[in-house]
Amino acid sequence: MTKLECSVTNCVHNSDQCCCKSSILVDGHKAASAEDTCCASFDENKGGLFTNLFKTPETRLEVSCDAQKCVYNEDCRCVADKISINGDGAGQCAETRCSTFKAR
Repeated sequence: MTKLECSVTNCVHNSDQCCCKSSILVDGHKAASAEDTCCASFDENKGGLFTNLFKTPETRLEVSCDAQKCVYNEDCRCVADKISINGDGAGQCAETRCSTFKAR
């Protein structure tokens, strides 16, 4: 499992820079740089209400990855020890990014 650090604090799944989902999807099938990726699991926290009250923030989770040109992508799974998802203030998933992306 990959250690996830997420600075997208306005995502409904974010709690203390951890994700309350058991897995996420990094999108970016044609990505050539980190700016071409996004967290497809992002959901904006509208109204400031955290809806995952009964879920535990995860520091390690499964990361599915569609960024075929990333060195950490093996069979559509991220094999990096640690990844960073950035995009605080995002209103949609396209405004987030996997900052760990590294082109092959």
